[in-house]
Amino acid sequence: MPDWSYHPLFKPWLSRLPGNAGRELIHRGMSTISKLPGGRSFIEFLGHLSPSEKISRSLFGVHFKSPIGLSGKIDPGLTGIHAFPNLGFGAIEIGPITTQPRKPETKASISPTGDVLILPENPQTIGLKATIESLKKASVTVPVMIRIEEPEIIAGQLKEIGDAFVIGIDCIKSREDLVNLKTVLSNKPLLLAIRHSEVGESLSKLKFASQFCDGIMIEEDRVLTAHNQVLPLQQTNDLVRAIELVKQKIALPVITSGGVAEPADALELFKAGAELVFLSGGYVASGPGLPKRIYEAMLDCRQEEKVIYPGWLWYWLFGLFILIGGSVVLFFSFTKVILSYDEAFMQMSRLELMAYNPNLYKFMSHDRMTLAGTMISGGYIYMQLARHGIRHGIHWTRKAYNIGAITGFLGILLFLGFGYFDWVHGLFWLILLPVYILGFRKTRAVNEPPISKNRTNHPAWKKAVYGQFMFVILGFSFVLGGIVISTIGATYVFVDTDLQYICMTPDQLNSLNQKLIPVIAHDRAGFGSALFSVGLLVLTLALWGFHEGSSWVWRAFLFGGIPAFSAGIFTHFYIGYIDFIHLLPAYFALALYLGGLWLTKDFF
Repeated sequence: MPDWSYHPLFKPWLSRLPGNAGRELIHRGMSTISKLPGGRSFIEFLGHLSPSEKISRSLFGVHFKSPIGLSGKIDPGLTGIHAFPNLGFGAIEIGPITTQPRKPETKASISPTGDVLILPENPQTIGLKATIESLKKASVTVPVMIRIEEPEIIAGQLKEIGDAFVIGIDCIKSREDLVNLKTVLSNKPLLLAIRHSEVGESLSKLKFASQFCDGIMIEEDRVLTAHNQVLPLQQTNDLVRAIELVKQKIALPVITSGGVAEPADALELFKAGAELVFLSGGYVASGPGLPKRIYEAMLDCRQEEKVIYPGWLWYWLFGLFILIGGSVVLFFSFTKVILSYDEAFMQMSRLELMAYNPNLYKFMSHDRMTLAGTMISGGYIYMQLARHGIRHGIHWTRKAYNIGAITGFLGILLFLGFGYFDWVHGLFWLILLPVYILGFRKTRAVNEPPISKNRTNHPAWKKAVYGQFMFVILGFSFVLGGIVISTIGATYVFVDTDLQYICMTPDQLNSLNQKLIPVIAHDRAGFGSALFSVGLLVLTLALWGFHEGSSWVWRAFLFGGIPAFSAGIFTHFYIGYIDFIHLLPAYFALALYLGGLWLTKDFF
């Protein structure tokens, strides 16, 4: 559930469900997907959310893949516990845990203004027994911090399933309480939690208790109303002051919880000295992509010297050859259309074909024009990925490149569907293959994480989320279209509107020349294969390439789309094949393309 699906699709209606049904529905749904075979890989494919090792850190003997955690306020029922480790979180807090379950008195929600998290006054808890059962069943791959509300009763039963423990400072009555608790927990890390508004008045107590603890968790503040606690999403300034105050007096790691609404807030907390930052209401309001946006901003702040990976040039040449090949195909599709090796296979000249049925000749040129436009678009996108991504070691660009290239090579098998394989296509792939292999081998070290200039939830970012959604749908549409066209090309070859335009049936075509349909099928399957491959490029670019300031991604969409759409739509007008139903998918794709460009321009 990345931001591109959360904001346009899920968020508008989830909040309208009664009680906490919306929250539970989405948490259970994500957990169900993550537990399926390949589910975690599918989630990673959709969001590319895994944090870089560059931002990992270790505290009190525990390793955190990311310094971004999730507060226990977000999932009190533990229904999303299976999914959250796949969303870029480096730790998960659960609780508070009590002996008996405690049902919520009111609904958890974000205020209509979008700047306040509203929770029940008495936090929901599923109780000790259900918590232990849930954690034992869950395969949580990140550290789990357990907040305990009745430490003297339940701590001993939780010590084996928690990596660290959190206790409110109000629960500590004496030095003996802390000493006993540490003993019961077998000296596992123990953190003291306190609201930022209470740090000043409780500093002496904190300093005393810190002798027996491993860290301090400074939490967001709240306002109590009738049966509710109201927590403003953004409390950065107050949290920063509290961190600085604690850092002056206590030599322990400081963790914050809540008060973060956008990446800039987290950066301020890290700058002030926070070791880990746990998200609460900001995760709900800004979307599940917030952890990823934060650590991409953290990497951007590092300002490391860029390393150039020389192997990128082979990948760039691969894209250039495809672009040139597409240009050659486009030239012949406007001139001869039927080449000498086609004539030799059919034992029929293009002039004879034109004389028998001019529309059939135009139809064959239309197939080759659309293939040419798709090849040119794909070649340009390959070149952009190589020049602006792989050259600088950005790992997602190489992954996207390889997905497109490998599926493109496999698509050559579709040319054999009706028994026609021309030697020019074979020679073209034989030239491309060693170029690709050289690029693949020389860029194996490419493993740099992406960075982003995004810091706030500004209007351009909000628009870009909807633009990204459009590009994702566009990529999926191309992939689906490629599958459908390839299937038709290798089976039925024609759709009804094709036959109406040609004014001939397949039997009549076979009567004219039994080798005519194999040539047409070869072109159709080839176009379907190319569309599938380029669709994967567009899809991965849309899923993984949305980082503020990456203007080359927007140019890849803009200039990469022009050849494909020009060939796919204007070719039909050029030959007079303008059936509305036949062109409707192309019109739909064009609308997505133009809408995506408009909505994302300011962001990129």
